[in-house]
Amino acid sequence: MDNTKRYERLRERYMNGDLSRRNFLGLLGAAGAAYGLVTPYRAMAADVTEVRFDGWGGVVSEALRANAFDPFENETGMKVVDGTFGGGDEYLSRVKASQPGEYNIAHLSGVFDYARYHNLGLSSELNEDNIPNLEFVIPKLIDVFRGVTDGKLSCVPYDYGTTGLAYNRKHISDEEMQEKGAMILLDADRKGKIAGWSDWRTRMWYAALQTGQSPNDITDVEAAWDAVRQHRDLSLKYWGSGAELMSLLAEEEIHVTEGWSGRIYALQEQGHDIGYMDPPNGFGWQECMFVIKGSPMEACEELLNFMLAPETSIAVAEGQNYPPALDPNKVDLGKKIPTLPAFDPNGTLENLTFADPGYWNGNEAEWAKTFGRVQKGY
Repeated sequence: MDNTKRYERLRERYMNGDLSRRNFLGLLGAAGAAYGLVTPYRAMAADVTEVRFDGWGGVVSEALRANAFDPFENETGMKVVDGTFGGGDEYLSRVKASQPGEYNIAHLSGVFDYARYHNLGLSSELNEDNIPNLEFVIPKLIDVFRGVTDGKLSCVPYDYGTTGLAYNRKHISDEEMQEKGAMILLDADRKGKIAGWSDWRTRMWYAALQTGQSPNDITDVEAAWDAVRQHRDLSLKYWGSGAELMSLLAEEEIHVTEGWSGRIYALQEQGHDIGYMDPPNGFGWQECMFVIKGSPMEACEELLNFMLAPETSIAVAEGQNYPPALDPNKVDLGKKIPTLPAFDPNGTLENLTFADPGYWNGNEAEWAKTFGRVQKGY
């Protein structure tokens, strides 16, 4: 019996309720020690006492800490030092200014960020033999990363979601949202009760929808920037983090904004009557765990494999409210995950529109600069 089958049998016993979570993790570690699943690279990683991880904070960090990092530390004795960031651009600036090895694993958003890091010479090369749980991941999510790094991987896909429209049902009905879609963010009657993310990609993506253009092929750029300025003039403010997004909606300071699907689901779980919809060609994205060049590779691979174990990945997904990268055709994802926004039961992700990394990277320098001026009122 090979290692994969041994692992799969353990996982089936756990998913069938024949094993407790504690016993599953214990047997998983024992199986690795007995059959070589863990031992070879665990021995190489033994000298590494800690790995740094940086992510998005809030409920996402809480889910990772409780369901992945704490159990990993208990299993291996290796510490996970977790930090947070509010945006991808800010974090990249920190990494570029750091010493090699200072930052190790980052929870990056989209193939766009993956390509940016690779083009800056910050990518690593994973030994996939040390990450057998990659076999449970949706193939489409893996293939797009391989296309950027010549068939190799510097990351493992971890989750996906959408940046859709979030609205307070006390003030905006579901019917009105269906009628207006992305144009609701340009509704002059709601001036001062609108908000948006201070991210140039999101602003231009929604401007494309509002001007009837394809987000991955904006031909009338000036019309799109006019829509961005119109939205800015109607907005109470741009928000900068998931925590701020949730606070603005929960406190009813705003009635509508675009928002991250998992954060909106968290508000709904808390009892807030917040609606959520993905307009046609809404912003779909996937997130990955990216290993930065100069990191202790074996230790990072061990952590990534632990995080991708179905039991761990499902628990994290249920905590952060974003569907995991696991293929529903290979793994029983339980009861909650199929109810999450953006979840694809087929594992094809054909209903989501993702950013073309080449197109968005090619416009980054100019559009990020222009958005900086627009934010200041130009």
